[in-house]
Amino acid sequence: MRNKLAQTLSETLNISPARGLEAVLKAQIIAAIAKAVERGEVTQAEIAARSGVPRSAVTGILSGSEQRVTLDRVVRMLGGANLT
Repeated sequence: MRNKLAQTLSETLNISPARGLEAVLKAQIIAAIAKAVERGEVTQAEIAARSGVPRSAVTGILSGSEQRVTLDRVVRMLGGANLT
């Protein structure tokens, strides 16, 4: 399913399949982190402290307002949320 979604996204946005897959993976990781925050398993401040990603960026990424989200930051946040 992930590959189908990535393919559809790449065709719709006229981007490479690899970029489509990256976008899907980032969205899934961000959703998992946001759920952990919602469940009270971790705070945004803890994620920031553990990952080295600034708190303002963590907040922006999780709220969807951050425009430039790198896979590197998302993976660091994943580790900071202890979801690895």
